[in-house]
Amino acid sequence: MQLLIGAAGLFTIVGAIQDWDWFMNHRRAWIFVKLLGRKGARIFYIILGTAIALFALQM
Repeated sequence: MQLLIGAAGLFTIVGAIQDWDWFMNHRRAWIFVKLLGRKGARIFYIILGTAIALFALQM
């Protein structure tokens, strides 16, 4: 389970850094893109992914 959660965190970080259109245009990400702008949403997802990965390390 720890590995799966860690992989999800890393996937989120990579998706934000690489600015994948399909990742940032997803209906769940669209809310943050609308509120924060594309760059702000990318920063949010990098922070979120880091928090998820750190949580996995603490498990």
